[in-house]
Amino acid sequence: MPAEPRRVARVVLLDPADRVLLLHGHEPDDPADDWWFTPGGGVEGDETREEAALRELAEETGITDVELGPVLWRRQCSFPFAGRRWDQDEWYYLARTTTTVTRATALTELERRSVAGARWWTCAELTGSHETVYPTRLAELFRRLLDEGPPAGPVTLETEIV
Repeated sequence: MPAEPRRVARVVLLDPADRVLLLHGHEPDDPADDWWFTPGGGVEGDETREEAALRELAEETGITDVELGPVLWRRQCSFPFAGRRWDQDEWYYLARTTTTVTRATALTELERRSVAGARWWTCAELTGSHETVYPTRLAELFRRLLDEGPPAGPVTLETEIV
């Protein structure tokens, strides 16, 4: 019987210029195997997903001055990372901030070995990039978010299995 997916809260953080913040990650033992992803991580104990989203954002970026908005997207994904398979049930929250300086403040040991930094991306930069980005349709989803605003309710993205 498969394990229960790990409950994850992610943040689609936008600055005043409508740029999105992505973290640059890689396999701990292979920095050439890299990708970009939204801040966030696993729900701990009895915290809510909203609490997890804000905690993870603070730990990974140092940004605490945010306005957390609605859940934009939900995604089930399964991928290998750091020698094991991760099965995740991810919720992506919209958030806005005026703070653009990032500084990781409380990374786990695994994150210290696998997160190389952060960068603010415009929609055009993300659309034109040949970098690996998760979720895989983020450029298209980001464009729709900017053009149409948040969806009326969370959109379920296709399951990603890597």
